[in-house]
Amino acid sequence: MRILDFKGHFAAFRVFSVQDILKWDPAFDTRRLVEWQKKNYIKRIVNRWYLFADTLLDENFLYLAANRIYSPSYVSFESALAYYRLIPEGVYTVTSATTLKTHQFTTSLGAFTYRHLRPDLMFGYRLVEAAGQRFKMAEPEKLLLDYMYLNTELQSANDFESLRINQAELRSLLNESRLIEYLALFENKALEKRVNTFRNTFRYAER
Repeated sequence: MRILDFKGHFAAFRVFSVQDILKWDPAFDTRRLVEWQKKNYIKRIVNRWYLFADTLLDENFLYLAANRIYSPSYVSFESALAYYRLIPEGVYTVTSATTLKTHQFTTSLGAFTYRHLRPDLMFGYRLVEAAGQRFKMAEPEKLLLDYMYLNTELQSANDFESLRINQAELRSLLNESRLIEYLALFENKALEKRVNTFRNTFRYAER
């Protein structure tokens, strides 16, 4: 098979796996993948996942890759805080929530970290359109709950102030009723206490 024919089919995928390839062509010789890597036509990400070498590696692509290489998952935690400009610094690891075990990949694209959530907590994300593909990003309310749920050391007002949350963005983005609705689904008294401390710390206006 010629790389041009292959790319004609998979260019729209942006991130593709051996499973994707064999679904398209069960007779595909996977040795071509090794050959094409040597020729710098494609690059391996991790775990039988690939991209084309000329792919633009922007943040949206990294979010899409994060969704696909370890699924089910959606971007949350520090990466979502940065995406919504709720924290001032950039984030160099793509952080996601997953029902799979907690795991980290270090790849040629960068680091991808996945933190385990119970299956019933895999909600509260939106589909973001980018370059003809869609990636899953936590809603603002859910990312805050995910973050506080797993970062149990956040207890006091000082702890939350140390995050340097952009309060103008927080007030613009956050839907108070949705936050409370989602919080109830966690059924976690300790989390409720941390959320109340967070709310009192920033005293954001109800939307």
